[in-house]
Amino acid sequence: MGVLSDYFRAPDAASVVRALEQADGGSPLFAEPPAFDGVEAKRVDPTVVLAQLVAAIRQVEWRVDLVEETTVWPTSPAPGPDGPVDEDDPWMTGPWVSELHLPARDTLAGVRDLDIPAAVARWVRAEELQGARSEDMQPLAEELVLLARRARSADERLYCWMSL
Repeated sequence: MGVLSDYFRAPDAASVVRALEQADGGSPLFAEPPAFDGVEAKRVDPTVVLAQLVAAIRQVEWRVDLVEETTVWPTSPAPGPDGPVDEDDPWMTGPWVSELHLPARDTLAGVRDLDIPAAVARWVRAEELQGARSEDMQPLAEELVLLARRARSADERLYCWMSL
């Protein structure tokens, strides 16, 4: 079982929550019609794999806080560390949606087209992408860059929807 992830742009967290409520938490990219402009990106979580791409673009080492995010779904309070574990709790079952902080969007949006191949070559060396090839990952990187550019141009945020 892998993690499904979709990235999309939206004006604010409130519009994301409304769309998720209408779709019963399903990906807003698969609503009819799609609720937001976005990109399917299986197994590309924001904290590690997307952050590896951001690190590659910035030419810095990856670190856990490189792509900061704020959870917008589920909307219920997260259980405490000693709280009871309920198998039906949305925090356990997902889906989860987070708003990426602006530096990640702006890094993706700001990379020059001619620098994308070199960034992807660095990105695929990440342990989490073991076996991935640049030629297979470059189209996804380009889609994420274009999505970030559209978000920045529209003064919107990037969001990540994830599910098991």
